[in-house]
Amino acid sequence: MTAMIEDLTRHKWHSNAALLSAIRQNDAAAKDEEMRKLLHHILIANRYWLSRILQTEFDREAEGRIGENIDDLIARYRQTEAAEMQWLSQSSDADLNRVLQIPALPGQNISVAEAILQVTMHSHGHRAQCATRLRGLGGTPPPTDFILWAKDRPAAAWRS
Repeated sequence: MTAMIEDLTRHKWHSNAALLSAIRQNDAAAKDEEMRKLLHHILIANRYWLSRILQTEFDREAEGRIGENIDDLIARYRQTEAAEMQWLSQSSDADLNRVLQIPALPGQNISVAEAILQVTMHSHGHRAQCATRLRGLGGTPPPTDFILWAKDRPAAAWRS
């Protein structure tokens, strides 16, 4: 199970980086408030679930602040990827099977693997919304299909 979870996570970060790069290259998209809010939502969901996995506090007020520009968001995406990949590189099947207690979902047992699958699928859905918005603002969304990524399995390419 660890290998599949790692593949899904690596693909997520590769796709996030590719999309953010395409948005950054389109001035209208990079400055679009709706786009920034949606990108922030993707990031915050990721950071929330990661905090549950790492058993760290999630500061809703601080996390709720949207960066002033696309570069601020990209920096937070990179930071989140680094933390998640650091944890994942040291995880085992036992870590992935650990049950999380989520206050908003009382009585529901959610494994770490299920939480990772949730955030991966959640990110995927909202990336599709961002890609549609990017196209509407005159940009070209990058290809982010898992099957295309799986050929070479490239790492996330964050541009400076």
